[in-house]
Amino acid sequence: MTSTSADGEVVGVHGVSVMRSGNLLLDGIDWRVGAGERWVLLGPNGSGKTTLVSVAATYLWPSRGSVSVLGRALGTVDVRELRRHIGIVSASLEARVPPGLTALDVVVAGATGATAPWWDRPDRATKDRAAEMLDLVGCAALRDRRFELLSSGERQRVQIARALILGPALLLLDEPAAGLDLGGREQLAVLLARLNAQPDLAATVVVTHHVEEIAPGTTHALILRSGRVVAAGPVAETVTSAVLTLAFGLPLHVTRVGDRFAAQATGSAR
Repeated sequence: MTSTSADGEVVGVHGVSVMRSGNLLLDGIDWRVGAGERWVLLGPNGSGKTTLVSVAATYLWPSRGSVSVLGRALGTVDVRELRRHIGIVSASLEARVPPGLTALDVVVAGATGATAPWWDRPDRATKDRAAEMLDLVGCAALRDRRFELLSSGERQRVQIARALILGPALLLLDEPAAGLDLGGREQLAVLLARLNAQPDLAATVVVTHHVEEIAPGTTHALILRSGRVVAAGPVAETVTSAVLTLAFGLPLHVTRVGDRFAAQATGSAR
């Protein structure tokens, strides 16, 4: 299968709305991710970021609109085939990892999309590939440590190694910095910046609430509020004081130092 459409589109979301239990979670979303682009999805709690990522990951079907992923329209392809080419990092996935697995076990299991390698017999090449991915994310020394005993930041980096083992065409990271302390957050930002700089890396989408977590090398931003798009486009033109003030309902001043962003409130909420 191809990893993009003829025009280089990796994800295409067209007029998508998602209704669940009477609640409108997404409302008429249009969004396009091109090959090699590095996106951040930004917005307050309840704005629809995780819902939109779930749609892109093929785990949530829209109520209205159309979605194409890796050059294939949802509804015309077996999504299990698509998922073999999508790397996902999320808290829900981490919670499903059984206790007792080593970091290497967790990454090896990613080769088949499983949460544990107990039903598979990984060959030496798979184990070597898993070790390479752990080295890539700076966790080579942790390969024999039990996953549940790692720090939050270490577990996140191991999850990224797991997502990368298949060489995905699309990499989705849902709030990868959630729960991390300052050191863990900055280590993650450094890692993502290094990955962003790799020209052969998959198109990436990172979900966050905080502009401080936008890694260097991020090319585009999609800003959501109440399930609707506030702004989308190149990150420097989209992560601005005016846009974030509208998205968060609070006067915000956005500053940029080098490749990093920061935001501070300048007045009372509207």
